Amino acid sequence: MKRIAIPMTGLLLFLMACQQRPQSGGSMNSQGEQWKQETLTKLKDSLKLDSFLKEEARQKAENTQKEANVGYKPRAGNTRAPVHTSQASPTKKGWSDAAKGTAIGAGLGALTGVLVDKKDGRGAVIGGLAGAGAGYAIGRAEDRKSGRVPKKN
Repeated sequence: MKRIAIPMTGLLLFLMACQQRPQSGGSMNSQGEQWKQETLTKLKDSLKLDSFLKEEARQKAENTQKEANVGYKPRAGNTRAPVHTSQASPTKKGWSDAAKGTAIGAGLGALTGVLVDKKDGRGAVIGGLAGAGAGYAIGRAEDRKSGRVPKKN
């Protein structure tokens, strides 16, 4: 009971201390309204700032796209169509399917090993290794299908 009552009391006191209350002097309603207006103003300002940040991010993306097109030069003659002179390799972001499969397989294998084996540590290690290997194999096959890794000859 003490384990629950003491933290709950602390949490209750913390929440009560965090509440904003109007300062003394003046009517309660006018200060409450003033607080609402200030809160709405702050909210509107933050939304404006957010839209400015989104616009700035969009402009940065356009600039990087323009920088990526630096390798283009116009065709001979009066045509305006660009001709690509160099091919930049696209960067691959995020986890590969092989890495995801390894992580998921290791976790599930360790959990299964703990549940199956009488000695928890040994079961977790063996299951984790087996699951990681299986997950890697499955993920690597998915990477080959998606074209992230070249297919075997």
